[in-house]
Amino acid sequence: MPIYAYKCSNCHHEQDVLQKMSDPVLEVCTSCGQHTYQKQVTAAGFQLKGSGWYVTDFRNGGKSSDSGSSSSSGSSSDSSGS
Repeated sequence: MPIYAYKCSNCHHEQDVLQKMSDPVLEVCTSCGQHTYQKQVTAAGFQLKGSGWYVTDFRNGGKSSDSGSSSSSGSSSDSSGS
């Protein structure tokens, strides 16, 4: 479930609320009781950790990390040519 940030435009009370995406937007401030609560736009608060597609696909410029296979294929073509 995502966490949404709310701020009251009347008393400036701020609160983070854990809600389902399908839950209705809160409108009543929990501090002053006015109907002045507004949902704030915030940045996502997560990080991707570990080895992922970006490490294996783009670290070496799109080349495979197995450098032994490219050198062995090159040496086999040299031996067949001589």
